[in-house]
Amino acid sequence: MLGVLYKWLEADLHGKSSDAADRAAGENFDQSPLRRTFKSKVLAHYPQNIEWNPFDQDAVNMLCMPKGLSFRTQADNREPQLHSFLITREDGSRTYGFVLTFYEEVTSKQICTAMQTLYQMHNAEQYSSVCASSSCSMDSLASSSDEGDATSLAKLQRYNSYDISRDLLYVSKCICLITPLPFMQACKKFLIQLYKAVTSQQPPPLPLESYIHNILYEVPLPPPGRSLKFYGVYEPIVCQRPGPNELPLSDYPLREVFELLGLENLVQVFTCVLLEMQILLYSQVLPTLSLVADSLETASVFEFEGQHVSVPILPASLLHFLDAPVPYLMGLQSKEGTDRSKLELPQEANLCFVDIDNHFIELPEEFPQFPNKLEFIQEISEVLLQFGIPPEGNLHCSESATKLKNLVLNDLVNDKKNGNIPSNAINMYELLKGNETIARLQALTKRTGVTVEKMTITAPLVDREGDVKLQCEELELRDYKLNVQLREVFANRFTQMFADYEAFVIQAAPDMESWLTNREQMQNFDKASFLSDQPEPYLPFLSHFIETQMFATFIDNKIISQWEEKDPFLRVFDSRIEKIRLYNVRAPALRTSNYQKCTTLKEAAQSIEQRLMKIDHTAIHPHLLDMKIGQGKYEQGFFPKLQSDVLATGPTNNNRWASRSTTAQRRKDRLRQHSEHIALDNDLREKYMQEARSLGKNLRQPKLSDLSPAVIAQTNCKFVEGLLKECRMKTKRMLVEKMGHEAVELGHGEANITGLEENTLIASLCDLLERIWSHGLQVKQGKSALWSHLLQYQEREEKQEHSAESPVAVGTERRKSDTGITLPTLRVSLIQDMRHVQNMSEIKTDVGRARAWIRLSLEKKLLSQHLKQLLSNQALAKKLYKRYAFLRCEEEREQFLYHLLSLNAVDYFCFTSVFTTIMIPYRSVIIPIKKLSNAITTSNPWICVSGELGDTGIMQIPKNHLEMTFECQNLGKMTTVQIGHDNSGLLAKWLVDCVMVRNEITGHTYKFPCGRWLGKGVDDGSLERILIGELVSATCDEELGKQCRTPPQQKSPTTARRLSITSLTGKNMKPNAGQIQEGIGEAVNNIVKHFHKPEKERGSLTILLCGENGLVAALEQVFHHGFKSSRMFHKNVFLWDFIEKALAYFETSDQIGDHEEGLLLQRSSCKSFCHYVNAINTAPRNIGKDGKFQILVCLGTRDHLLPQWLPLLAECPPITRMYEENALLRDRMTVNSLIRVLQTLQDFNIVLEGSLIKGVDV
Repeated sequence: MLGVLYKWLEADLHGKSSDAADRAAGENFDQSPLRRTFKSKVLAHYPQNIEWNPFDQDAVNMLCMPKGLSFRTQADNREPQLHSFLITREDGSRTYGFVLTFYEEVTSKQICTAMQTLYQMHNAEQYSSVCASSSCSMDSLASSSDEGDATSLAKLQRYNSYDISRDLLYVSKCICLITPLPFMQACKKFLIQLYKAVTSQQPPPLPLESYIHNILYEVPLPPPGRSLKFYGVYEPIVCQRPGPNELPLSDYPLREVFELLGLENLVQVFTCVLLEMQILLYSQVLPTLSLVADSLETASVFEFEGQHVSVPILPASLLHFLDAPVPYLMGLQSKEGTDRSKLELPQEANLCFVDIDNHFIELPEEFPQFPNKLEFIQEISEVLLQFGIPPEGNLHCSESATKLKNLVLNDLVNDKKNGNIPSNAINMYELLKGNETIARLQALTKRTGVTVEKMTITAPLVDREGDVKLQCEELELRDYKLNVQLREVFANRFTQMFADYEAFVIQAAPDMESWLTNREQMQNFDKASFLSDQPEPYLPFLSHFIETQMFATFIDNKIISQWEEKDPFLRVFDSRIEKIRLYNVRAPALRTSNYQKCTTLKEAAQSIEQRLMKIDHTAIHPHLLDMKIGQGKYEQGFFPKLQSDVLATGPTNNNRWASRSTTAQRRKDRLRQHSEHIALDNDLREKYMQEARSLGKNLRQPKLSDLSPAVIAQTNCKFVEGLLKECRMKTKRMLVEKMGHEAVELGHGEANITGLEENTLIASLCDLLERIWSHGLQVKQGKSALWSHLLQYQEREEKQEHSAESPVAVGTERRKSDTGITLPTLRVSLIQDMRHVQNMSEIKTDVGRARAWIRLSLEKKLLSQHLKQLLSNQALAKKLYKRYAFLRCEEEREQFLYHLLSLNAVDYFCFTSVFTTIMIPYRSVIIPIKKLSNAITTSNPWICVSGELGDTGIMQIPKNHLEMTFECQNLGKMTTVQIGHDNSGLLAKWLVDCVMVRNEITGHTYKFPCGRWLGKGVDDGSLERILIGELVSATCDEELGKQCRTPPQQKSPTTARRLSITSLTGKNMKPNAGQIQEGIGEAVNNIVKHFHKPEKERGSLTILLCGENGLVAALEQVFHHGFKSSRMFHKNVFLWDFIEKALAYFETSDQIGDHEEGLLLQRSSCKSFCHYVNAINTAPRNIGKDGKFQILVCLGTRDHLLPQWLPLLAECPPITRMYEENALLRDRMTVNSLIRVLQTLQDFNIVLEGSLIKGVDV
């Protein structure tokens, strides 16, 4: 500390820059000397070293005094403060630190003189020049300059001064206990008693060394499920440890956390912890930061080990950690008067910002709510109210809440019932009429129809008279009970949600070694099946949660438990699931979304109370040690220099506690040697373990010590490597899952990805890109680093565009078709895609715009190309990013773009399917077959385009134009086009090859093959046709009609097939009877599969009915088999002609009387058949004969009538005149098997697209 003061003075006197000193102190020198902080160091620690737990001096120093040493005078507040910290080592083990910071008078004249000199210099500077206000950037986060920039010198000297003759100078000092378990209450009491011993007028009964030696060597850890009493300086201290099947120890007072944040905010922050978002806590009070962080880290999630980098109080020298592109939970001390808006953070797209002092949280966008959140909050409210805590915390401590608290506390004082509430229940609703959270809950339950039980405070858990004296204070016992009951409610939610998780764990490896070796390639949890098994409301949260590293580690631990001892957290979780199964006999009952309350609250509170009432063990009392005479001299107010030799080693006497702990240690060593002996190559095994458990634990929890520039650079290298690896894993997963899905559509294997899962993967890709773009930023602009970069690129490009032609424009050449009619090529432009997103009024934020742009680029297969173009502007990249940033590491950047390029192998509709309400421009082109004749018709043509999300309605095509553009609400994936004309004029016949329709934003082009005439007296006399669409490949230089094979969508029947059906000249290959029956089976099977998919995952049913291999086409083949198709008097015979002949027969034979009961069914089938055929014939549509047959099949399928109609048609007399002897329809066995196949569709509710049956009234 002295060194820093003198270094600063020396630098100033020699006229040199004081930057070095500035950096050494880690503080802004614009501040007055008493407001600055200085470097601290560890003065002493005992014992010097422990083999299995080495002392990390720098880390402990930084975490004990995160803001460094600070000075005070007698005029300042010098109350001691207690905070805690947590160190997570690379192997995942934790140690906990509890720190008491107090102020001690400075006796060194040199330091007092140096402080006075600093003040004189500071005041002179303030007087001579007006302080330039520092810009609040990343580097000035630590210390915003004081508000006193413009204040007068007199004011400065009065409030902010130090006079050696008048003032006493104090400096901060701290004492810290480091423990293997978080015994917060016990450590706090011990430290406070130690501090009192130093500051009291009377010296303590024994030298301080006796108490410290006692707690280090003579107080053991209580065994699981037991309690222990040991002795502080003045009074005994009790601690307890939960049993093996109870929730792990967490001693942090959750009551204070609920009071600080309020229940609703805390549930939201807890959800962020579970989803591994970045969480930044912000408060002026250091103990508050550590309390909230430690409570979130240890108290709530017992079965899932947090994967966050956890730094509850972020030291000034570690501010670059906020730049880390990993999940973190960090605390940042705010300066008085600093506004949140001035706080520039490197990464905000995935950040949960918690302003503790103002009871305010900012959540990331697209934030999924916790399942059953309303009932969950209701249940926790009931627990809080039993303990007199208002659910909204101290946020708006309403009169009723204060009334409740006072009432409950008065009861505690008067009732002599050990803090238990009296048996006559208080009516909570009467008491809490003014309570905002309850009012909101009631309003919400009314709206959603959820029933909320009447809330009353129940009879006491244990109601005894005051004759039994508890061994710990009543309020403390209440805190213990409250803690455990709140955590039981949290734990119960997870036990209920994951009660069936074991059924979805994939145990693929025969032994641990092969599992560790192939860990990265193996899928160990069936996510798709798990999600499809969950209630719909849970899916938004669960689909995100099962993608977290936390969940992956949990499943890894489950698999490893086959070969190793179970992880303690996992053991507790599994035992609770077993318990649920015992109570619920049938497992499926677990999968309802009905909220099941926690039933173990009473039991959990009782077990803690019993442990604290009946102390199981008592440790040895502190005693005099063999110390040198004159050592340990007492001086009030000063913590003495302790005698290190007596604290270096444990007791030599035969102490039962000591021997017990050494045997335990020996057992631990033996186990360790055994596992090392078993492993073939321990280094290799360890390497795999690290790989398997996370993307490098060392990445998640960087070492706090040794923060030289080289180490910071190395940490950043690890971040870069981690980001690249994550990108590789994500793109590979997206690719494998999507390609697996397409393989299913091609008939290989089973689907293993759902739309929900795909959406989650894409959302996590968006998050990854945001983190990559936030790494190593020079200056933060806006909440989305990626969108900010894009905007600056757009600005530069648009300036250049004014002066020269944009280099990204692709020539406006048109695609050629064999008719010469063309579709203009869509221009590929990063800027254009940005403009599309900027024009979307539905998106209000930069983060939302960045995500929409990523989705659009991914759907257009341009993501890698666009990002490459964005990063090609090196001058802009240098301006925006520091040298170590991921985007400036060339090799990694190239690999990253290569991984993204691999996503072009599959088709995504992640933009079209998400932004369903936006207006989209479309372009359509009608391509006739002949180049000259009938290329244009004199009649008035029209078109109607339909998609999965809606249709355009009938649009007139301008005369003599084959191309038109139109704008309408997003149609989604396009399915059908209806095209027709009014038959007016001389050239009313029109031979159309196909219709092309393109989405002008996404570039998706659909081809609707036709290959038929439209006109009276030609082909089947149709004036309108329904065409089925197929997606065509986006490659410009490929032939127009070439179809895209991913995904392989079925199309409308091809020209060749249509023409062969109508003319059947015998030149085309006809399918044989076996192939026809196989085709029917496949078409029906596809429809059955369609209905077995979750509703949101189903594709277009129209394609399965009317597409190339659809049911209509398959039935046409059946009806065509053996059909006498020779031209009668030069006129084509169509299937519909047979249908009409059958209709005429049924209508004339309708008068025949029925004698047998079996004929009743036949007669009703005849009636329905005649009714449907007549309805199709009389429909106000100009549909041809083949079109009518298609409608009849579709309606018969929808209303489950086909199996009834087929036997009628097979037996009616016209069949003998119109079909050959060997026709399938004349073979009774074939017809019966056909009926059986069609009957499999009876159970499904088939809904037909409006375009197929428009105008047909049945």
